[in-house]
Amino acid sequence: MGQHPVLGYLIWAVLFGALFAWEGLALSHLSGSIPTLSGTLRAIMRYPVGRWALFALWLWVGWHVFVRGWHFLLRA
Repeated sequence: MGQHPVLGYLIWAVLFGALFAWEGLALSHLSGSIPTLSGTLRAIMRYPVGRWALFALWLWVGWHVFVRGWHFLLRA
């Protein structure tokens, strides 16, 4: 049995925690200067370059989360 990368889990937990904190602050209306995630994505996707950049980011994240490390699919 392999070892679990505790540091990797910790980093993912911090990233998701920061994401939820940002959205929570934006939706709480305590600070009107913080945009919501949907508002940020809407501003980025307004331009074709932004759409392509988000698509490339989506492909990159999908590759690293779901495909990388799946050696049984990549055997010759």
